[in-house]
Amino acid sequence: MVDVIVIGGGPAGVTAALRARELGASAVLIERGRLGGTCTNDGCVPTRVLAKAARLMRDSADFAEYGLIAERPTVDFPALLARTQQVVYQVQEKKQLIDHLEAAQVRTIHGRGGARFVDTTHVAVGDEVIEGSKVIICAGGYSRKLSIPGVEHTVAHSDLWTLKALPASAIIVGGGATGCQVASILSAFGVKVTLIDIAPRILPGEDTLVSSVMRDAFVKSGIDVITGITGIDAIRKDGSTLHVHYIHDERAQQISAELVMLSVGWPGSLEPLNLGAAGVATKGAYIQVDDRLKTTADTVYAAGDITGRMMLVQSASHQARIAVENALLGSDRIDANELIPHGGFTDPEYGSVGMTEEQAAKTHQIAVATIPYGDMDRAMIDGHEVGFCKIIVDRETRELLGAHVVGEQAVEVIQIAAAISAGGMKIEQVADLEFAYPTFAAILGLAARQIARELKVIPLVRQWRELRKLKLAEWERSTEKG
Repeated sequence: MVDVIVIGGGPAGVTAALRARELGASAVLIERGRLGGTCTNDGCVPTRVLAKAARLMRDSADFAEYGLIAERPTVDFPALLARTQQVVYQVQEKKQLIDHLEAAQVRTIHGRGGARFVDTTHVAVGDEVIEGSKVIICAGGYSRKLSIPGVEHTVAHSDLWTLKALPASAIIVGGGATGCQVASILSAFGVKVTLIDIAPRILPGEDTLVSSVMRDAFVKSGIDVITGITGIDAIRKDGSTLHVHYIHDERAQQISAELVMLSVGWPGSLEPLNLGAAGVATKGAYIQVDDRLKTTADTVYAAGDITGRMMLVQSASHQARIAVENALLGSDRIDANELIPHGGFTDPEYGSVGMTEEQAAKTHQIAVATIPYGDMDRAMIDGHEVGFCKIIVDRETRELLGAHVVGEQAVEVIQIAAAISAGGMKIEQVADLEFAYPTFAAILGLAARQIARELKVIPLVRQWRELRKLKLAEWERSTEKG
């Protein structure tokens, strides 16, 4: 018998197995495909390569303004896909997951089919049955299909890597993180893109200002954005053209393109786990867990996408550590899921951490500052003035509740906001930080000083405080601590 059986070899599974070994437990990790999970193999890593190419295409349009003489590049899509695969291999080679796990004395079983429960403590893979005191399920998820006529003509995000050429036009069904990222990338490559969603706004999980500014930026770049549809009736193929039939404003509508990609959900990979044999209940398309990530079976825990919580690499790894420690140590760690910085490599980028303004206003007395990117010298220097930084602060504790950024390097900027929040810094402390100049991250200091003034926690004479429309300077500081 081993101490821990881990099902799934993505970020959650690998983290769980290694954490188990750090705690002195024996561990077996089972992965039916390639180690690394969706993110490494056909998710975040290769998509980021495409986003890099899209950003280079965008920047090439600015060459003349900076005295650079060169022809505008065109996309060799097969060569770009070859580059994405090369990077995937490089990342896999760098991680050396199998060697790393084996060096840590984790037994790995991969490429032999999916794991399935025999009972609460026994898991079968192929003809082998393994007994474990505890089981951590980290089996991930997959791209959901719609149950409509013609769905067989659509592709998923993971199918992008098999395309032979760029389509002239594309319809992206789903305005969440993945749909927006693919729409932005394809548009940069010259594809005519339509982004369509049943939700009233794109990026519905983000702060409303993020959604509205991103929509405006997409429309300005040539992407057609259609939100609030009632549903899609069918997808019909006519030669090389696909026609999407949908309902909007109570009227039947049709849009057409060469490619239709579905990005309409990410259910958990529940098959072929045979969860019933272990007494593990599901909730919708995911495994049911409590805040300690324990399933309805006392010896079985789950982490990552299969829980249906915050489905991100960083949250998957975090959950895996919590699940293993609770399973092995009997600790009482809770997956609070509050401080997970995240974002998208769209153009412009967006990033968020913590509460949205609407969420925070329900339970706190808040102060909000929103600074346009155009106020920053770095944005003007680089020619990327679209965007904003919004921070939300609790008026009583003067601590950061949430931060939302749209603009160049937003995903990097939001990491600093996450660290500020995790450290429990008061807003006047943030206001007094020495941000390097000129940088995009300095926008956080500008927003912090605006709230510090409003809350009267930095010294100002009354006349200056009344100049509400006066813009703050990036290098401005109070002469003494607030």
